[in-house]
Amino acid sequence: MLDFDALRTRMVDGQLRTNDVTNFELLAALLDVPREVFVPAQMKALAYLDEDIRIATGRYLMEPIPFGKLTQAAQVGPQDVVLDIGCGTGYSSAVFSRLASLVIGVEEDETLAAQATANLEKLGYSNVAIRKGALIEGSSQDAPFDVIFFNGSVEFIPETILNQLKDDGRLVAVEGHGNSAVAKLYRRDGNDVSPRFLFNSSIKPLPGFAKAQEFVL
Repeated sequence: MLDFDALRTRMVDGQLRTNDVTNFELLAALLDVPREVFVPAQMKALAYLDEDIRIATGRYLMEPIPFGKLTQAAQVGPQDVVLDIGCGTGYSSAVFSRLASLVIGVEEDETLAAQATANLEKLGYSNVAIRKGALIEGSSQDAPFDVIFFNGSVEFIPETILNQLKDDGRLVAVEGHGNSAVAKLYRRDGNDVSPRFLFNSSIKPLPGFAKAQEFVL
């Protein structure tokens, strides 16, 4: 039988600490949340490898290193309200629940939304609510947010979602495709939202955030 506690510790020590993820509260959350609960049964043995894990058609659980680095960049604090876009089976929302006061996970796949709700209830993460709806819409009913997190790469950040960011709020996302994609931190200052480059990162895309094809003569 696999020792998931040992695998979780190895993930934190061997993958995250060695890639400059050093925030104590974040590392404690990653050591606490059982990642294996949030992957399909046949994939549990792979839960702590540094790779994306398929959880549904076209949907993946983000690999630990970019997830840890993006979450650390978001500087989630104990009073923060977090919007988790594309929460999948709920792993990211579970981690955020250990860092923030309230987490709103948005998921448009009905099966994944049900799995996320069941997983979070089973583990007792009571400060998380899962909203079923289009990812591109965010959750205006719960806005504004201190932190907005994208669980996959996108080609653009919709104004609809930027408008849900609180003043001095932070939004983290990976923009672009493949090896040309970059992680960015957006911060709101009044009416202005400005991005800052964080690092290069190649992760699986979220559906619904592709730019419309332009007609070229």
